[in-house]
Formats: sequence, C-alpha cells, structure tokens
Amino acid sequence: MKLKFKASLLLLFISIFSFGQKKTSTVSLSNEKETTNYKHSLGSSFFMLGNVIADESPDYFLLTYGYKLTQKDRVFVEFNTWQYSEPLGTYGNSKEFYPGFVRAFGLGFGYQRFHWKGAFTTVSATSFMKQYHDINDKKTQKGFQLYLQAIVGYRFEFFKERFYIEPAYALKYWPIDTNFPVDFAKIEEGKPGYIFEPSLNFGFRF
Repeated sequence: MKLKFKASLLLLFISIFSFGQKKTSTVSLSNEKETTNYKHSLGSSFFMLGNVIADESPDYFLLTYGYKLTQKDRVFVEFNTWQYSEPLGTYGNSKEFYPGFVRAFGLGFGYQRFHWKGAFTTVSATSFMKQYHDINDKKTQKGFQLYLQAIVGYRFEFFKERFYIEPAYALKYWPIDTNFPVDFAKIEEGKPGYIFEPSLNFGFRF
C-alpha cells in the first residue's frame, strides 16, 4: 500500500461523500440537543483494501473502539498491525529497501475533539512491538517504537448518525525506534523520523 494508492482512495471518497452529505446526514455534531446519544463506536480504515488491491500487500489491519465523553470529546483505543520493508520516513517513495521486512503489532490510545460540525482534531500514541525478519523470512531480533500522530479531518455521518467516515491528514512522528539490525540501520541512516500522510477511517456507532 503506497502513498499514491492512499491519496487516490482518499480523494475518491471525499468526492463521493461530500456531495452526498447534505442528503444523508440529518443532524449536526454542533447541535447538542438534536444529536443522537450513541456513546460507543467500532471502526477501522479503508486503507485495508490495500491488502487485496495493492501490488505488495502490507497485511495492514486496524480495529478501533471509541467512547464519547461529551458531544465534542471522544477517547479511543486501537489495535494496529502491519508489515513494511522500507524506512517509514520515505514510505511509498523509498530508493532503498530493507534486506527483509518489519512486522509490527501496536496498541494505541487517543483523544478526538470536534470543533465545528464534523471538523475535528485528534492526537494519539501507539506502542509498537517490532519483529525483524531477514531476506529469508527468518525472525531475527525485536524492537520497540513509540508512534505519535496529530490529525486534522472531517467526519461525515449517515443513516441517522449510525455510520461515519473520516477523511483526514496526519503528521506521524516516531521519537523512539529501537534495536534495528545492522543492515536495516544502514538503510535507515539519514531518513526522517516523521511523515505526512492521508487517512480514511470509517466506523459504526451504538
């Protein structure tokens, strides 16, 4: 799942749902009296489609549970796993690749704040346990990564606010990333520890 695929998918869904928003959404997040009171939500990411249509599957999976504290405040916990074979700072545009790949399993926590109608900002932190694999798919050593995100986006709601999608753009930053194998570390040398990327999540409220 490369950056070009992500951007194309994001633009497609923004176009479709921005035109249909007024007809399908009957109430506004900013109107506290009219908004339904679904406190719980389960969500994921449309980018999991990359597992079946991208040239190289990232085996990416995301499951998010959210809880609404107030009409404008939401907290969430999420499980995230994927694999990659290039530096994250140049992901989708790398000229050098690892002699193998990384399999990462993460548990994250976040806070989401709605500001005006569906416009929101989100901050989250995910702890990833990383398993390094060599070119023969043999497990070598393990590492740890702290993965932080600052996100700006908009929520579109449908079917009496039961379902939603959230096109967004994120700054992703990993200040802690440990225990690279020597040959992986050579590829990582000089690469940035952050990246800007689109996201496109969806969910069900109950």
